[in-house]
Amino acid sequence: MSRSAVAAAQRLVVKVGSSSLTTAAGGLDPARLDALVDVLAARPGQVVLVSSGAIAAGLAPLGLSRRPRDLATQQAAASVGQMLLVQRYASAFARHGRTVGQVLLTADDVVRRSHYRNAQTTLDRLLALGVVPVVNENDAVATDEIRFGDNDRLAALVAHIVRAEALVLLSDVDGLYDGDPRRPDARLVEHVSGPQDLAALTIGGTGSGLGSGGMASKVDAAGLATRAGVPVLLAATARAAAALRGEGGTVFAPTGTRAPGRLLWLAHASTPRGRLVLDDGAVAAVVDRRSSLLPAGVTAVEGEFAAGDPVELSGLDGRPVARGLVAYDAAELPALLGRSTRELGLREVVHRDDLVLL
Repeated sequence: MSRSAVAAAQRLVVKVGSSSLTTAAGGLDPARLDALVDVLAARPGQVVLVSSGAIAAGLAPLGLSRRPRDLATQQAAASVGQMLLVQRYASAFARHGRTVGQVLLTADDVVRRSHYRNAQTTLDRLLALGVVPVVNENDAVATDEIRFGDNDRLAALVAHIVRAEALVLLSDVDGLYDGDPRRPDARLVEHVSGPQDLAALTIGGTGSGLGSGGMASKVDAAGLATRAGVPVLLAATARAAAALRGEGGTVFAPTGTRAPGRLLWLAHASTPRGRLVLDDGAVAAVVDRRSSLLPAGVTAVEGEFAAGDPVELSGLDGRPVARGLVAYDAAELPALLGRSTRELGLREVVHRDDLVLL
């Protein structure tokens, strides 16, 4: 069923990793990129391409022999490489009469409500105009996000933003194996129906020298998508044509129902910038009644955060119960604790639309 959903998807997100697009020296491999574009351009329906490779593509022009470890040089390589990457995609798709549009995203674009809506509107309009969006993380300015998992999680979130019917993760391996794929006795796992199928597997966490994501990040991204109802196929880039037909690789079946992409990120991929301690009444209101968090229910504020940042909500026992986007700076909240919104005319500390239970 999940394989047929991939094949029939009218709106598909495809993610490709750095190692599938570049040479060992770090430059773009035109033949490999052109081969991928030929497959994508031939597929009917709408395709969003989430492409890594900006940092890797920038290595050779900058005279670097390997992926830099320091953030500043990574960002410099991304700045140079992103131009080369999109220019090459534009030329390759033009051979098929297709136009591409570059979309660079950071975590804020899928967490903050206004940014999320803007990203969704832009991507929807590009697709409606027949454009192929080429999405990448904005590595040239990102900080923590630059170590995000080599765009695997970003691809899962983009699948939610555009309401895709399936997600295909292309890599330099054939799929998920039950052990080290370099061992002759390792077998390809063709179908994953849920977390229980992963429990006995040894999943590596490192990728190639050019990318930052490994199998662990791909499995994590697959879980992120399937928990919200999006089937995922993990396959080799060299077999992209078969993968887009739902063939080969490893398919991950949906385990949940669709939710707003920014809330999925908030629950599973965001890093809390602080913590709010709630009294028992506020915990009950948030957890049992799915209400917004009001100042009256907050007993303590921990950490330094700004309005719009993700924060953890915990009970008096310290157990986290929810995560949400806070409406106030950390410095503003202490004076409001225990106060009534009616008394002060204040907004909620965390609105229920910006809150997920853990």
